[in-house]
Amino acid sequence: MFLLSSSLSLLFAILPFSRCSFYDNPELELPTESSTPLDELKAKWDHEVSSASSTSGIHVKCLSAPYEPFDIGIIGAPFDTAVSYRPGARFGPRAIRAASARQTTFRGFNHRAHLNPYTSWPLILDCGDIPITPFDNALALHQMTSAYLELLARRPLSHGNPESHVHPKLITLGGDHSVALPALRALQKTYAQPIAVLHFDAHLDTWHPGAYPSAWAETPTQADFTHGTMFWIASQEGLINNSSSVHAGLRTRLLGNDFNDYDDDERQGFLRIETDDIDAVGVQGIIDLIMERIGTEVPVYLSVDIDVLDPGIAPGTGTPEPGGWTTRELIQILRGIEGLNLVGGDIVEVSPAYESGHGESTALAGAQVVFEILTSMVKRGLVDRGDWIEGAIKKPGRVIGGAKKSVLGKLKQVVEKVQEVVRDEL
Repeated sequence: MFLLSSSLSLLFAILPFSRCSFYDNPELELPTESSTPLDELKAKWDHEVSSASSTSGIHVKCLSAPYEPFDIGIIGAPFDTAVSYRPGARFGPRAIRAASARQTTFRGFNHRAHLNPYTSWPLILDCGDIPITPFDNALALHQMTSAYLELLARRPLSHGNPESHVHPKLITLGGDHSVALPALRALQKTYAQPIAVLHFDAHLDTWHPGAYPSAWAETPTQADFTHGTMFWIASQEGLINNSSSVHAGLRTRLLGNDFNDYDDDERQGFLRIETDDIDAVGVQGIIDLIMERIGTEVPVYLSVDIDVLDPGIAPGTGTPEPGGWTTRELIQILRGIEGLNLVGGDIVEVSPAYESGHGESTALAGAQVVFEILTSMVKRGLVDRGDWIEGAIKKPGRVIGGAKKSVLGKLKQVVEKVQEVVRDEL
């Protein structure tokens, strides 16, 4: 009788919480600079379990160190309980950091950009990992959004130089792809406008949560938040600039017997660039399509799912799809879009457990993606500061760049001609 009474008491105690929905976490606001007391920051964020290595050579637990200003932060999001297939991306931040061991201040000169991002104008910190629960996706989403808002509210070390640099920039090491949703929620609040998304991925990730029907729930649940629905949720919340966003590298199978997935995607305003398009227009054609769509002024979140690469090159991922781009092609595209106004980015879905027999090729590719994003952020800052002089690129024994505009013009004409022929055939 005592056991029954105790059980009923416990049941009545938790009933109010059982009625809470996935969306019942408190609304978050952008903190004012240094508004959160230090003891509260330590209580929330000072129990991170992180690796000893770092991506920039300087590792600071930024979330609980408001007195350490920075310009660009690398932040780990070891979360993978929103996946639809193979888990393991929670170990991605650790793997990417280990693979970046040779990226140091004294060996960081990027020959394509003619600069070393680690010794240029911004202070770059590895901010450690966000402490994230693996037991409750609703709470995990709340924790990640809180962490991004906390860091974005900080005053960057080089505040106002360039003029547009009034918030730090964050690059996330995932984690599964759902970590893009809390990042976009924080960025939209920070910049007070929707953010354009450049999304490299084999998959759309704009699926309606009802795409996977369930007889178990009719109201919003944690199951709605996955690594395949986060951009649909973000679009519904008004976080995404739907007239300037792009998917690149698509080759996923679609649901059902038709193109309904594309219809849903088009309502969210994305331009779709498929993997095979590179065979028709080349790397430069892909770059041109992206830049024409997004431009150089709107704030952009650059999200790279490592499964955009072919699994023969990058097998360590949760949802591999054959027929992807090579690492060289992806790097060339990233280098070609350096003019974007990047306000944040991520590299996600690196799952080292599936890389058996391949060394650390997937994590190495992920580390290189971070290096390229960093370089582009730094170079754009130099341009905006007026410290960058455009001109011919001088390399040992040769000069490149004199015919660049004419070559691009000719290539654009070829692309337009191909598109015209295709329209005529249709």
